[in-house]
Amino acid sequence: MDLQQMRYVLAVAETENFTRAAERCHVVQSALSHQVARLEKELGARLFERTSRKVRLTAAGEAFLPAARQALEAAERAKAEVAAATGEIRGKLAIGSIPTVAAVDLPAVLRRYRLRYPQVGISLRVGSSEQLVEQVRDGALDVAFLGVPPGFRPQGVRERELAHGQHVAVVAPDHPLATETEVDLSRLVEETFVDFAEGSAARAQSDEAFAAAGLRREVAFEVSGVDFMGRMVRHGLGIALLPSTFAAELPGVRAVPVTNGPVRVERLVWSRFTPSPAAAAFLALLDTDTRPPAE
Repeated sequence: MDLQQMRYVLAVAETENFTRAAERCHVVQSALSHQVARLEKELGARLFERTSRKVRLTAAGEAFLPAARQALEAAERAKAEVAAATGEIRGKLAIGSIPTVAAVDLPAVLRRYRLRYPQVGISLRVGSSEQLVEQVRDGALDVAFLGVPPGFRPQGVRERELAHGQHVAVVAPDHPLATETEVDLSRLVEETFVDFAEGSAARAQSDEAFAAAGLRREVAFEVSGVDFMGRMVRHGLGIALLPSTFAAELPGVRAVPVTNGPVRVERLVWSRFTPSPAAAAFLALLDTDTRPPAE
């Protein structure tokens, strides 16, 4: 069994097709098929069910795949560690972020990182804070930028606070509140809201602020994207509560400060295990100490 055979199996599993897998791996199909067959013979079990229309993993293939992925990741990590020992940062860096991150200029940071470490392959995934924490904990992401209520503490990862930020009321230009210099939550309860999904960290910031003030509001529209939220506000379908730094960048709306509005904490999270050289270099760029906390 060798790493190349594992790469072939992974490619077939992900494409569900030997021809596409061979194209991805830059080999002829006959060579890839031969190596997969050799591996199956060595393991004493078929990894794939082959039909004229589709290729599917068998139960043995399902069992083989997680360990194969770990072996390939370990091999890549070993190569990156050796390169780092000689002064070169290589490997892969997987970053997660909420769409409204404001504590750092993420595109600018990524540009600096790429210029400094051109041998590192970077991927960026946007999602909710809850999803991102889980993916960092599971090793799918190296680091992630979150936006959460003050009391939210991510479990199973290391983290540091980046910034506190106040939410503002985001309204259409012709909305009666658009000319106000400041509003109170009690003035907003009669409004129709556009917000994130109930139960999400992004939604909890606003829900907790209204609950603390003893107020109830109506959320008529639940959306997952901030751009779509801004479009709905511009068309007068409702108002929204968003971080002030981010709301200022939305076109065609007005941002009104809220005296007792929601507070959002932006946090940076990373694995509780020793980061890869590529991840450690990224965290260092953000002036983050990756040493384990003292016992």
